[in-house]
Amino acid sequence: MNYETVMQELEALGKERTKKIYVSNGAHEPLFGVATGEMKPIAKKIKKNQPLAEQLYATGNYDAMYFAGVIADPKAMTEADFERWIDAAYFYMLSDYVVAVTLAETDIAQEVADKWIAGDEELKMSAGWSCYCWLLGNRPDVEFSESKLANMLEIVQNTIHDSPERTKYAMNNFIYTVGVSYLPLHNKAVETAMAVGPVEVNRDKPKSKFLLASENIQKTVDKGRIGFKRKYVRC
Repeated sequence: MNYETVMQELEALGKERTKKIYVSNGAHEPLFGVATGEMKPIAKKIKKNQPLAEQLYATGNYDAMYFAGVIADPKAMTEADFERWIDAAYFYMLSDYVVAVTLAETDIAQEVADKWIAGDEELKMSAGWSCYCWLLGNRPDVEFSESKLANMLEIVQNTIHDSPERTKYAMNNFIYTVGVSYLPLHNKAVETAMAVGPVEVNRDKPKSKFLLASENIQKTVDKGRIGFKRKYVRC
């Protein structure tokens, strides 16, 4: 399948209701409104195709950019490629669920994520923390430095309440993921979650909401799912 065919198929799968949901989360035109599950049959035909993924990502069309992440060949991407992708990721569904996910399947994942976390750009920081969540939820515990992750928990504890909006979500999810998927620091993650307490988000909206990692970790403990790992990062 070529670029034109894929774009035609995506457009045909678009639904106005789905489009409205994406727009309410931060997407803007151009987009078709394709449910991610609807993309799977096209992805099966293509499998991995990095040149096609690059063409689709460059369109600025949200659905095409998302699908680019589905068919991308992460091992064929360099750090410069990921920098280009994150620069074009204009809202969190691209930064955290396309770029961070694709990065998590590479050998340079931690190196790139560390740079983004250390910066001051909201979506890069969010993508960096999210990348660690995807990594921790998939890779064996032995692939990570316990002392490094412990230090990252301390950074979250000290800075989360003053961090940008989307970064708060990703940092909160990091606490949860360490607590659930990285057994050596389960107890420290629980302590961090308790110390952090409720994290307020959506302050600019009529009704803000609060994230509570401790509650979500406990729910997972109650279900007996501590140590959970995904078989694949990308669905």
